[in-house]
Amino acid sequence: MAVVAGIDLAAGPEGGFLSLVSLGPAFAGLIGTWRRTALIGSVALLLCAGLGVYDGLFDTRRGWTAMASVAGVTLAGVRSVAEAAQSVLLRPVPRQVGELRAAVSYTSAVAESRIGGDLYEVVASPYGVRVIVGDVQGKGLAAVATAASVLGVFREAAHDEPDLTALAARLERTVAREADGEKFVTAVLAEIHTDEQVAVLLNCGHPPPMIVRADGSTDLPHPPAYALPLGLGMHGGEPPRTHRAGFAPGDQLLLYTDGVTEARDTEGVFYPLRERAGLLGDADAEQALAALREDVTRHADGSSHDDAAMLLLRYR
Repeated sequence: MAVVAGIDLAAGPEGGFLSLVSLGPAFAGLIGTWRRTALIGSVALLLCAGLGVYDGLFDTRRGWTAMASVAGVTLAGVRSVAEAAQSVLLRPVPRQVGELRAAVSYTSAVAESRIGGDLYEVVASPYGVRVIVGDVQGKGLAAVATAASVLGVFREAAHDEPDLTALAARLERTVAREADGEKFVTAVLAEIHTDEQVAVLLNCGHPPPMIVRADGSTDLPHPPAYALPLGLGMHGGEPPRTHRAGFAPGDQLLLYTDGVTEARDTEGVFYPLRERAGLLGDADAEQALAALREDVTRHADGSSHDDAAMLLLRYR
């Protein structure tokens, strides 16, 4: 950017080098964090504005075109860094975990982006296969940062804590400490014991998972008491308590965020998830989940106002 400024000053307004200032945020997006990219982009905009005034380019389109170029490259760079961060954050879950088969689907409400606040993870722990699906309050990069903290603690604590209640307490402390009361996370935790054919569930203010039985019937196991979302434990309320649901071969367990059930059609009708459970009948888990996702999109007429994550578990 300094070299471009020097060349522009030496060559004068006829040189046409001003728009090359956008190379600064372009390279910053390749090697830095989104904050650094935004900072470099802001400096580039100031530099571009100063040179434009000095060269007298704002009397023509050239100055405004150069400013638009710098702003566009900066936004693209910030978006690319954020998407790269979330691709690490929401890394692919293992297709097979012990005796279980897993598939995930994630759709962000941010147009043409994968940036959002929903989270999911599957961990093979000494205490069984442990799963989390959650929804961070808000959207964008701030929600991604909170989701990163929750997933980081879950991935570690899932191997250490002997029960889901202790695991949820670890997550509660993390969100309360880092979000400082400004964010909360709804989440449902599951621990699958294939030897007992049972799923242990713990719900923190999240929509209940759906179990599709081998005979096609559905079950929405509700918690014995509704606990507050993670990060709001300081306000009291019922502590999270585990509950059990049968989960045998032939059954399917679908965990999801409210972006699925709160998707509305043009008349304001919510998506009838339980009525569409038959879409999960495909023998391939990914194809089954893709069919359900496409149906949600059709129901909402292609528009999405919230992030939507789904995680499907079935026996191999």
